[in-house]
Amino acid sequence: MKRWGLLAVALAALALCGAAEASAPSVLARAYIVQSSVDGRTLAARDADTPRPMASITKLMTVLVALERLKLDDVVTVSPVAARVGESTLDLEAGETLTVRDLVIGALVPSANDAATELAIAAAGSVPRFVAAMNSKARALGLTGTHYENPHGLDQPGHHSTARDIATLLRVALRNPVIRRYAALPRATLSSGRVVESTDNLIATVPGIVGAKTGHTDLAGWAQVAFARVGRVGITAAVLGDPSEAARDADLAALLRFGLASYRPSRVVDANRTYASIPVGWGETPLRVVAPRAIVRPAPVDRPLVERVVVPAVAALPVRAGQRLGTLVVQDGGRVVVRSPLVAAAARSEPGALAKADWLAGRTLHHLVGLVS
Repeated sequence: MKRWGLLAVALAALALCGAAEASAPSVLARAYIVQSSVDGRTLAARDADTPRPMASITKLMTVLVALERLKLDDVVTVSPVAARVGESTLDLEAGETLTVRDLVIGALVPSANDAATELAIAAAGSVPRFVAAMNSKARALGLTGTHYENPHGLDQPGHHSTARDIATLLRVALRNPVIRRYAALPRATLSSGRVVESTDNLIATVPGIVGAKTGHTDLAGWAQVAFARVGRVGITAAVLGDPSEAARDADLAALLRFGLASYRPSRVVDANRTYASIPVGWGETPLRVVAPRAIVRPAPVDRPLVERVVVPAVAALPVRAGQRLGTLVVQDGGRVVVRSPLVAAAARSEPGALAKADWLAGRTLHHLVGLVS
C-alpha cells in the first residue's frame, strides 16, 4: 500500500508547442544577439563575442556606476571638461548648476555626452577615476569583452564591448528603477522645463519595450540594445555595426519580434484532465488524480515539453477530496517549467467490515476455482 510508481509521458507537440519553428530574421548588423528570459537561451546570434565600438550604449554603465555614488537630488556644478564635450549635448555651460536627476535624464534620453561626462566627474572627481570604476564594475559583472576609455562612448582606441556583454549590461541596469524609468521614455522634462527627446525610435512603435539604449559613431556605426516583455516572455536583443539608423531600427525590431514569437502561452497544467487512475483495492474502481488548478506558462515553439507524473502504485483508503497523492513536473529539457501537486478528484471511503469480508470471500472462491481448473 505504500509503494510508489513513476509514469513519464512526453506531451503532444500540438498541445504545448507551436506548429512551426520561428526562424531568425536576416539582419544587416555586423554583430547581434537575441536572448530569452524564459529559459536563458540565446535564440540567435552573430559574432556576439567579438569586441566592437558600442558608442553611447556606454552610458548605461555610466549611469549605473554614477547612481551607486550620487543621489538624484544632489546638485552639481558643471565643470569646464564636461562643457567642452561635443556632439550630442545638453549645451551645458561651465559653472551652471543642475541636479543629478537632470544629468541622468540627459545621458539616457537624448544621450547627451556632456551630461554623461559631468556625472562621471561628480561621482569620482575626475574622468579617469570614474572610468576605472566603470571597468571594475564590468569585471564584477563578468563582461569579459568590455573595456571603457570614457564615460560617453565617443570613439577612442580600446573602448569596446560585445553584443553579448551589452545585452547582459542592459538587464543589470534595468534592475535599477531610475534607469528603468528613463530608459523607456520617448521624451522627458528637465527641472528647467526643457523637454528632451529620446534617440530611440522604437520605444513608441515596438510593443513591450521595458528599456533600451542607442548609440552611433563613425567607428561603431549604428547600435542599440533593448529589452521587451510581453506577458511572461522577456527578450533582450542587441545590434552592433548597422549601416544606417533605419537599418538599425529595422534589425532590432525584427529580432525582438522573432524572440517574442519563439514562445507561446501554453496550458502546461490542465485542471480538467485526469493525470492518473490509482488502484485502491477492495474491488473498488480506481481513484482519479487531477491537478488542483490550471497553470499557463510560455512554451518554446520549436520543441515539446515533457511531463512526469509521480503517484502511488496503490492508494490507501480513506481518501479526502483534494488530498495530495502525487506530483506533476513539466520540463523543458533540464529546466523545470512548473511543479504542481496532484490530488484526489473525489473522496473515497474505506469499505466496511462486511464489504471487506464479501470481497475476501469472493477472491478466495476465485482462487479455489482457479486451482481446481
